[in-house]
Amino acid sequence: MTAPDILERVRTLRDQIEQHNRAYYLQDSPTVSDAEYDNLMRELESLEVQHPELVTPDSPTQRVGVKPSERFATVVHQVPMLSLGNAFEQQEVIAFDKRVSDTLRQAGLIHPGQDVEYFCELKLDGLAISLRYENGLLVQAATRGDGQTGEDVTANVKTIKSIPLRLKSEPNGPNSVGVPEILEVRGEVFMNLADFRRLNERQAERSEKVFVNPRNAAAGSLRQLDPAVTARRPLRFFAYGWGEVSEALPERHEDILNWFVQLGLPVNVSEHQCVRSAKGLMAFYEQVGGKRERLLYDIDGVVYKVNALAAQRTLGYVARAPRFALAHKFPAQEVTTRLLDIQFQVGRTGAITPVARLEPVFVGGVTVTSATLHNEDEIRRKDVRVGDMVVVRRAGDVIPEVLGPVLEKRSEGATPFEMINACPVCGSAIERPEGEAVARCTGGLVCQAQRKQSLIHAVSRKALDIDGLGDKLVEQLVDTGRVRTLADVFTLKVEELEALDRMGSKSAQNLVNAINAAAQPTLARFIYALGIRHVGETTARDLAQSFGCIQALMDADEDALLAVSDVGPVVAKSIQHFFAEPHNREVVADLLAHGVVPQQAAQSTAQSDQLAGKTFVLTGTLPGWTREEATQAILEAGGKVTGSVSKKTSYVVAGSEAGSKLEKARQLGVIILDEDQLKSLLARSG
Repeated sequence: MTAPDILERVRTLRDQIEQHNRAYYLQDSPTVSDAEYDNLMRELESLEVQHPELVTPDSPTQRVGVKPSERFATVVHQVPMLSLGNAFEQQEVIAFDKRVSDTLRQAGLIHPGQDVEYFCELKLDGLAISLRYENGLLVQAATRGDGQTGEDVTANVKTIKSIPLRLKSEPNGPNSVGVPEILEVRGEVFMNLADFRRLNERQAERSEKVFVNPRNAAAGSLRQLDPAVTARRPLRFFAYGWGEVSEALPERHEDILNWFVQLGLPVNVSEHQCVRSAKGLMAFYEQVGGKRERLLYDIDGVVYKVNALAAQRTLGYVARAPRFALAHKFPAQEVTTRLLDIQFQVGRTGAITPVARLEPVFVGGVTVTSATLHNEDEIRRKDVRVGDMVVVRRAGDVIPEVLGPVLEKRSEGATPFEMINACPVCGSAIERPEGEAVARCTGGLVCQAQRKQSLIHAVSRKALDIDGLGDKLVEQLVDTGRVRTLADVFTLKVEELEALDRMGSKSAQNLVNAINAAAQPTLARFIYALGIRHVGETTARDLAQSFGCIQALMDADEDALLAVSDVGPVVAKSIQHFFAEPHNREVVADLLAHGVVPQQAAQSTAQSDQLAGKTFVLTGTLPGWTREEATQAILEAGGKVTGSVSKKTSYVVAGSEAGSKLEKARQLGVIILDEDQLKSLLARSG
């Protein structure tokens, strides 16, 4: 290659890599595989090694190019990085709007009766950063520090691929973008939740530090002495403000952020909104709160800013916060409380789950007294001990979780956790199969806890769907000895049910009617109700479709089971093990003897194979169909319905209030359908 050819290739590689970086880190929509990206980067690195005169500060290869330093240098902020005043109640937001409105009316910036316009955005739970660009080139990055002086983390920030090393400019284009001589961009470094989970998994595999939450992970990653460590961490950045700027700015906050986008800076454009009055502010707060759990990253509130810069200048500052902005915080999702004890629950498959008993604490909108500790390995990894002050997290409807101990507050003599070796309910030995994280009680249905949980599962809505037979009633029936197996449920009489606590004659009769109605379940529901380990709804449907009757499934050998879609060796062995147990066969026989007749699985009625091999995922509420009705229609057309979205998913059917599955489908580029589009697709396949 000639010198001009080499220069052109280097420029092409840099442009391609930066385009792929933007697609992956800004748009969450990768345009090439990891291997293809790595090949481009290696080629560029090779050319720059051969021709060092072509290396420039903004080359993608220069994002890690410095050696560790003994400590961070300090940076004096030319414009202080201030904090925000906080609001937690609606009245505080109303008072904020009144103060702003009164001041601006007195200054003549708004008319009597006119509402103030605010720019609203999400308050990311990350680490504040200031980026200094000179003539479009990133020359310095600093943490907030004390607001006046921060840490120089330039080398580390250059490893964050969503942060441009050089701002975009098109001086000769019709939509030319001006790049000022000096521009300080303020924003947040953070970590997506999925990236955070993967990072912690890798850290645990290497026996390295596991982070408590995404914010700590982001902060710890950015303050590494070795930028190469930071480069391996999945950090991201959103810009939301500015410091020193050498040229005049647009007159609205919103317009400045739009200008940032033109410069190539990442801005959370899909999640901001302009509103008027306190009513508009509260509407934005409620709207964001409703979808908080579906966001790809953590937020701890929203931020309101007066949109007009002239109004901001008039309002000014008080102490260390601007008068023109306010952070409206959500109820805390993480709090600290004391771990009083570690107790154990027994599930329907014998799984032993350790549970933390806590000093009552208000978190995520409710008072929490217990939280999951997952399993023995998690307790040891986190080194949680009875008596510790621990960090507890509760997000939405998610079960509260102990994230870890506050080691500085640990009392002397706190003893490490020891796993129990006998079931706390039946006393049977506890075993932990090799390669599994969960320990299990070996008592089977001898264990009263397993018996209860198995019955609760069997009568649940997705299994036999016996309305009126709730958890408390199941516990009563098992505790009195009246019900020992699922078959006993179908022998219950009105008169004996009437004698139970809080069970009148009408309720007893309704329950018996529901039991009788449940005596002709589909074969898929019947299989799912048996509670075979590793057999969920989808696998139960596949087994029903393949074998047609329960006896054929009970007699199936491993080869026949492995021939079923998505049934692997582990599932096949679990099914064989279940039906090899005499008491399980007896329960099935008793069910059949008491008039429970599983309905043979209907074969596909599709007139074409258009949906054969197509996998669907349902999320949200459909307007005209229940989830079960939509599932059945897809199955009858030859398709398959699963519970999770992956690259193999053909379609995601999204209704109202669709959650994280819809977001993941968008990330992976999976086709998204609404109910009408699904019905149209099914009609074409029929």
